[in-house]
Amino acid sequence: MMATRAGSVRGRTDTDGPVQVTCEVLARRREGAYWLLSIAAPTIAERARPGQFVNIAVEAPGTLLRRPFSIARVSKRGMAAGTVEVVFDAHGPGTAWLTSVDVHDVVDVVGPLGTPFPIPQRKVSCLLIGGGYGVAPLFFLADELTRKGLRVDMIVGAASQDRILNAIEAKRLTASVTFTTDDGSYGVHGRVTDAFDEVVDRCGSGVVYACGPNPMLRAVSERCRERSIPVQVAVEEHMACGIGVCFTCTLPLRQKDGSVRMKRACLDGPVFNGGRIAWEETRFEVGPPIVVDDDEEELPEPPRPTDADVWGDA
Repeated sequence: MMATRAGSVRGRTDTDGPVQVTCEVLARRREGAYWLLSIAAPTIAERARPGQFVNIAVEAPGTLLRRPFSIARVSKRGMAAGTVEVVFDAHGPGTAWLTSVDVHDVVDVVGPLGTPFPIPQRKVSCLLIGGGYGVAPLFFLADELTRKGLRVDMIVGAASQDRILNAIEAKRLTASVTFTTDDGSYGVHGRVTDAFDEVVDRCGSGVVYACGPNPMLRAVSERCRERSIPVQVAVEEHMACGIGVCFTCTLPLRQKDGSVRMKRACLDGPVFNGGRIAWEETRFEVGPPIVVDDDEEELPEPPRPTDADVWGDA
């Protein structure tokens, strides 16, 4: 493993920007079908906000680039103060290497990176929707929202029951949680959008936050548009550099004048207004196209609330 001394901090000295830190591994364990890595990173923990991510250097053969991971939880107080947790699925040589690190090893980490979830500027009921281990950063967000005195409900979806991440934590942090599985092994048989309308109507959800596979985020964003509900999504993109240099993680965003500009998920995101992403210009399909009869009268789009009313300038 790495011989670098743990705790060394390099980078910006302000209180908001990212830093490069060599961090001691405090825990590495299975979390259901996934893996959890807990590291000692006081500087990152103090600066991190829900929705941001860290870039971790890996030492597997043939790997050159760091691997990005959403921040699942930070501890800023108590016995565990200064810790940062990430959750991941081992599906390549880099993440497989991370499953082999031992407690007291050190890893090289850059963070916090990216834009955080904006917090509502008015009293509103919040619905959090997560798919697979994409629900991990929503735990961080749920804790922040409840501390602000806001109601939080959650929809957690996965392929099967064993792919649901920390159901107990989801129940602890929310007023209500609805589970969905593709195979029907737990909760509602179907996808998160199959439970969407019922949860929104029952909970009076006024804003939606989502994190998970991009096709799911597209489906959720389109459903929110139909219901005129503001939505913020944390996209999953391949980030080669994580600092906006390589432009490999771009997404098309619609501007106020109707034009489309490419934005970098690592720098301008990973959190975006889901209603502004030009999903039709992405590769993320959610199902077969809807066929509309040419003779059918086109219904006007329902009016949408101003996002600034919810999130201010975010």
